[in-house]
Amino acid sequence: MKSKYRKTLIACYLGFITQAITANFVPLLFLMFHRTYQISLGKIAFISTVFFFTQLLVDLFCAKYVDKIGYRRSVVASEVLSGVGLIGLAVLPELLPSPYVGILVSVMIYAIGSGLIEVLGSPIVEACPFDNKESVMSLLHSFYCWGSVGVILLSTLFFAIFGIENWKILACIWAVIPLYNIFNFLSCPIESLTEEGEGMSISQLFQIPIFWIAIILMICAGASEISMAQWASAYAESALNIPKSLGDIVGPCLFAVMMGVSRSFYGKYGEKLDLIKFMIGSGVLCLVCYLLAALGPFPILNLAGCIVCGFSVGIMWPGTISITSGKIPLGGTAMFALLAMAGDLGGSIGPGVIGVVTQNANDNLKAGMLAACVFPVVLILSVLFIRKKRAEIKPINQKTESFL
Repeated sequence: MKSKYRKTLIACYLGFITQAITANFVPLLFLMFHRTYQISLGKIAFISTVFFFTQLLVDLFCAKYVDKIGYRRSVVASEVLSGVGLIGLAVLPELLPSPYVGILVSVMIYAIGSGLIEVLGSPIVEACPFDNKESVMSLLHSFYCWGSVGVILLSTLFFAIFGIENWKILACIWAVIPLYNIFNFLSCPIESLTEEGEGMSISQLFQIPIFWIAIILMICAGASEISMAQWASAYAESALNIPKSLGDIVGPCLFAVMMGVSRSFYGKYGEKLDLIKFMIGSGVLCLVCYLLAALGPFPILNLAGCIVCGFSVGIMWPGTISITSGKIPLGGTAMFALLAMAGDLGGSIGPGVIGVVTQNANDNLKAGMLAACVFPVVLILSVLFIRKKRAEIKPINQKTESFL
């Protein structure tokens, strides 16, 4: 029986690869947009803000309405919107009076698709009758990492061979993956986590203490991950004195590789490991990496801290989802949507904290990294709290139950 859900798993893998494409492709083109369309760097920076803010709105939408619309319709829509948005990226800047507006419209379209798959991928897999779901969940999230690595490397290779001026062709090529995946989601078996009307509401979830801890965990996981990922390129450039294009490969790409290795490792050996202990160890390693990035006496050590940090944060996002879904089986889509929103919120807050501290410290990036140590510290304390209380925490199987 479980074999028939392999297609569901493959569809979700491709969905997470699609999410990686939408998150990582356009940033590779920022300077191209600046030169070709004479868009100011300030406006270009706003493109990423629009992407993540749109995803946050989608997370909120999913929490309230996806159960009513249905998983299949919503996840098929995610692939349609992702594909249309990527194709729009190649078409709309030329069709609309303002190329910048065309880019923003395209980004918002595929950001909606990305937000939907971010929320829906985990509950769809959680609802499948697989053994050792913690490992399956970690492996699922590893495909976002491998997708990120593939997008950066293959796009860079394409630009080297055919020229970056042909980026519109590549945008359409990347769109093939979500458009193909439409047929996978239309035909694969998709189960629901809860029966209609049984899933918890947002207000009910926020009455559960462990859910608040999970929210804090997700915020810190998102902040720890995105903060380091976004600044890894700068460290690569300063450590090795290499161009930014190569710095993107050495920094963010190796960071994503290490994160993928962490998730794949737990995906393979998770049944032999204690998830809580693995998360505590990862949290301590994350703190060490941030301290190394901030206080390391040599640039190459700063860079090593950035890269290894990818391994340390790998388990945090899928691990928190697994713990929460195990303790709140009736959490439903609202729970997954709010957890995703918390992770995205952390991903927005973390880089901002580093940026503000760095600016106030006379552009000292190491000071910003040192300030960001607060995120892995809070993350470790949160996991330790769950470990201390887990014997007391019983899974909530009825809406009226509470614990702690």
